[in-house]
Amino acid sequence: MYDQVARNKRRSYALLALSFLLVAAVTWVVTYLIDLGPIGVVIALLVAAGTSAAAWWGSERVALSVSRAQPADPDTYARLHNLVEGLCIASGLPKPGIYVIGDDAPNAFATGRSPEHASIAVTTGLLLMMSRVELEAVVAHELSHIKNDDVLVATLAVTCVGAVAILSDIGIRFMWWNGGRRGRQDRDSTGGPAVVLALAGFALLAAAPLIARLLQFAVSRRRETLADVSAIQMTRYPPALVSALTKLRDDTTVVHASSRATAHLWIESPIARIESEGRLSKLNRMFDTHPPLDERIAALQEL
Repeated sequence: MYDQVARNKRRSYALLALSFLLVAAVTWVVTYLIDLGPIGVVIALLVAAGTSAAAWWGSERVALSVSRAQPADPDTYARLHNLVEGLCIASGLPKPGIYVIGDDAPNAFATGRSPEHASIAVTTGLLLMMSRVELEAVVAHELSHIKNDDVLVATLAVTCVGAVAILSDIGIRFMWWNGGRRGRQDRDSTGGPAVVLALAGFALLAAAPLIARLLQFAVSRRRETLADVSAIQMTRYPPALVSALTKLRDDTTVVHASSRATAHLWIESPIARIESEGRLSKLNRMFDTHPPLDERIAALQEL
């Protein structure tokens, strides 16, 4: 398990580098279309650096805001605070910010850029559905993401996916309506590298959102299973997490305050995955950010 955590941390830095390069490449294509010349490279690097900085400092607030999370009052949610504090003491973690989302669907997520700057959020539906030991297991799962440094790359992915989608949309719209100055020059030329580069740029604009989503998948699927195992190490009681995941599997409600940009953060996919949950369930399954709950439950039952 420790080797897997170390590998995931190395992959996190690689994913962060790929995110930076993807944003820079898409921005450069947009500047190429409007014929900014060499200054376009500088602009691309500045946009990528600015996006990374904004993601570093602001992604946690964005994820909490998008999910409509509110700070959990220590008196109203005393049980939740006590569980978090106990697990943090046992695992040597600083206490994260604790938030509650007013939603009937049981779910939870962790976000932040480091153990010292992290938060966990749970829905009111989760608090009502889970027993104390089940809630402790879910909280341990989210704290495991923080301890394993999963939250950094997962939270930054929220901003990366959004930035790439916006930049790609701008570039494609620009090409669609007027082709861009560079596009007209390439069409008037006799071919050669300029045309090839223009076509490659258009292909990148079209594929960039999908590439960003694939980076999002790389963040979450394998790490969910590892966080399950790490949670067991914290609580020393596998049946509690098995029971909690079983309840989540059997529940058919979806989180209303969720989006595809933040779906990879949650303990289970917060968006519709079966027909009874919503009309987009088939599309959501094609781009699922989580391994099936049945697989996760089966793996835990073998421990």
